Amino acid sequence: MKVNRNGKEEQETNTEHKRVKNKSKNKVIRKTITFWNGNMIFKNELFTTFSKIALLDIDICGPSIPKMMGLEGEQVHQSGSGWSPVYVEENLGVMSVGFLLGSPDDAVIWRGPKKNGMIKQFLRDVDWGEIDYLIVDTPPGTSDEHLSIVQYLSAAHIDGAVIITTPQEVSLQDVRKEINFCHKVKLPIIGVVENMSGFICPKCKNESQIFPPTTGGAEVMCQDLKVPLLGKVPLDPQIGKSCDNGQSFLTEVPDSPATLAYRNIIQRIQDFCGLHSSKEEKLISR
Repeated sequence: MKVNRNGKEEQETNTEHKRVKNKSKNKVIRKTITFWNGNMIFKNELFTTFSKIALLDIDICGPSIPKMMGLEGEQVHQSGSGWSPVYVEENLGVMSVGFLLGSPDDAVIWRGPKKNGMIKQFLRDVDWGEIDYLIVDTPPGTSDEHLSIVQYLSAAHIDGAVIITTPQEVSLQDVRKEINFCHKVKLPIIGVVENMSGFICPKCKNESQIFPPTTGGAEVMCQDLKVPLLGKVPLDPQIGKSCDNGQSFLTEVPDSPATLAYRNIIQRIQDFCGLHSSKEEKLISR
């Protein structure tokens, strides 16, 4: 979607699916899921429909997506049609405030209005072209960034939010608030992902609960709140190493239980988006 300088809708990019990757107690967990989601949709559909994917990082104060995608040090270029995204592959583009900083260690010390202006500029001035998926990575919480992106994309009909948590109650408390936020702003919830859900020993294959689900974890919470549980991703030390090195964990460790969990979760997200798109087309045809 493009918005003119008065904040009004000017032009809508042809985007099939819009999703907000929404918030967790641990921001790195959330970003990891976002990273693999973008990569997996790209890899799943590359040789079939050649889907075009845009990954927009609106975590203004903690933009770590460039490092995880192996794009650290890249810069945004400007053309007559606007800012050009930084491309991982021909059909996987990324935009983040991290590309605009002089150093990865630079602090972004902005109040709400300036953050909102940056998000609006990302939507207005970035030349995404025609895309099939727009994945938006948000910071933790229910604050300016979340309100802004929901408001600015309201006319584009967001498919929904994917909410990330860990099994312990201290994380679930925050996630319940985020689910409540989604209900209040009428943002559909695609589902919840439980990350760091146990550790499977690569040698003996026994599972240990590093973060015990003292109140039942995401599974019980989803049952109580009547939201879908998309899946559980076990701990794997290689995930952190892959993110630090900007490599694809799914390619590096294809046989990991975490890789299988990621694939199943992302397939469920794609199925939801396809169903949501079909319902919208039926409503339009009426």
